Amino acid sequence: MQRPGQNVTGLSFFEFSLGGKWLNLLKEIAPDLKRVAVMFNPGTAPYFKFFVPVFDAAAPRLSVQVIAAPVLTDSDIESTVARFAREPNGGLLLLNDGFTRLHQKEIADLAGRYRLASIAPNINFAGDGGLLEYGPTIDLARHYAQAATYVDRILKGARAGDLPVQAPTKYKLTINLKTAKTLGLNVPLPLLGLADAVIE
Repeated sequence: MQRPGQNVTGLSFFEFSLGGKWLNLLKEIAPDLKRVAVMFNPGTAPYFKFFVPVFDAAAPRLSVQVIAAPVLTDSDIESTVARFAREPNGGLLLLNDGFTRLHQKEIADLAGRYRLASIAPNINFAGDGGLLEYGPTIDLARHYAQAATYVDRILKGARAGDLPVQAPTKYKLTINLKTAKTLGLNVPLPLLGLADAVIE
């Protein structure tokens, strides 16, 4: 990321180390958590493979098993959730891809119905009934201005590959207390204190 090399640079909305943070947040709010399904569509989230090493490193420390849960079509969503929820103490993590964003209300409802603690970086996931939402705050005007400075530097002779890829720097945590109550979960006060927004 610091020196991408070749002819590549820019701004990224992805921060792969967040995979560990998502698992930590789920475990903190649901201490009995044993298994976490990571739902994504391989066609719209080919970057899933970059999260795998992060999940592999974080899972043993938290005593959880991370299970890939790819969904290709609308009809795959409920069957995947239902199959995963056959065993207790499960959680659901959505990756931020176009498919899961499009279906996030349905997925949040299913997570509640099947009693799965859920988290996603998707904007308004907690507002749609998900338990936790944690991801970068997107300020497009600022990102466009940053992109313009990179274009200016490249046009003045800088090599693109020498310019660091800029990752998000601000993140937002939203907790849906209504969903927590439905799932029978008590939100720890330290976690509540870290929340940027709370839905009651």
